[in-house]
Amino acid sequence: MIYLLDVSGSMTLANGDKRRIDVVTDALHVTLRQMVYRSTKGSRISSRYRVAMLAYSDEVYDLLGGVKKIDELMNDGGMPILNTHRFTDTAKAFRHAETILRAELPSLQDGPAPLICHMTDGVYTGDDPEPIARRIMDLSVKDGNVLVENIFISGDVLEQEVVDPKRWQGVTPNTPFLDEYGYKLRAMSSVMPDSYREMMRDANYNLAQGSLLMFPGTNPDLVSLGFQMSAATPIF
Repeated sequence: MIYLLDVSGSMTLANGDKRRIDVVTDALHVTLRQMVYRSTKGSRISSRYRVAMLAYSDEVYDLLGGVKKIDELMNDGGMPILNTHRFTDTAKAFRHAETILRAELPSLQDGPAPLICHMTDGVYTGDDPEPIARRIMDLSVKDGNVLVENIFISGDVLEQEVVDPKRWQGVTPNTPFLDEYGYKLRAMSSVMPDSYREMMRDANYNLAQGSLLMFPGTNPDLVSLGFQMSAATPIF
């Protein structure tokens, strides 16, 4: 599991009654707790999840100092503090993630397909990240190809507003966007595996078959849904 977190200056803007960066921090806290819950057997936290967390603006910041097992991460204090910077070099962040993945893949062949969860609130300022994301999506383990998920935090993403996240059927290959960058992120998003969809159905979400791992972060509930999805890996 690799989290790529846009910490450009615009993340200080409001999303509901909180700053975007604070909404993301809160959602990540919930997701990490969910991982711990799913990894706990009796009184022991197993090493089911391996997590890397990269914040990026014009540089990439390794927030955990490499890949950490979920039990190690929680013993070290859990979620690090996110600070905002200036620009949005998304390609540089995906290159860093690709390097981590290529080093980790030999030891991940018998587990679930790795997932990159990318959160951003605006257009990149460096190279086009799509070719790198496509390379990553071509990597695979026995379970299938590496998955890429995108959470797009913006006031206006979809032409049709999501009123009730529980009834929303998700982003599809035909979903229209108000923001042109939505189309770029959609092209960088994997199809949601059925196992993920079924896990979210157990939480009373109604995501359609064939929907993509892309979530419009127009409000805190949808941001939370996107991060919850990242923890819905199947049990091996």
